[in-house]
Amino acid sequence: MSRKEQIEETATALFKAKGYSATSMRDLANELGIEAASIYSHIKSKEEILQKVCFRMAREFFEATDAVDSPQASATERLTKAIAAHVKVMTQNTEASAVFLYEWRHLSEPYHSSFLSLRDKYEAHFRGIIRSGVESGEFKVPDVKFATMTVFSGLNWIHTWYKPEGKMTPSEIAENLTYMMLNGMKNN
Repeated sequence: MSRKEQIEETATALFKAKGYSATSMRDLANELGIEAASIYSHIKSKEEILQKVCFRMAREFFEATDAVDSPQASATERLTKAIAAHVKVMTQNTEASAVFLYEWRHLSEPYHSSFLSLRDKYEAHFRGIIRSGVESGEFKVPDVKFATMTVFSGLNWIHTWYKPEGKMTPSEIAENLTYMMLNGMKNN
């Protein structure tokens, strides 16, 4: 791992643990065991790291869902695969996932607006799947946007409890979440 990658990985862990605002370059240097001034030979600023993490994660989410999306498939199949893709990205790096989900607020312009645009596009993809499921009669939801936010509410907490050595694999998590989201808890 290059020094720049070490800096990004360590900063990501600190951003998750302490928050972006509360993490100083001195904290980062201490964690790495180097002088604070030497960090700047590898990066321009703390925000540069935040930008890299947020936009890399956004790219990973898009790539994962694009790779499994098949517009010819049923909405149920598409949503199942999209959920599994999202879970896979979330569980590959829970620290970066947490930073992506919460620390983006600290991005300055034009990065803040770009990030929000990407987030809106990603959510619109899920809304489109759910809307097509409503139109085909596969899904019955009170509101497509509400259903989409409910799906993301269930998915985006994974970083807080997922452990690679835990009881469920990412595939099992995706399967269980999909089942709960599509079928609820009621015994029909």
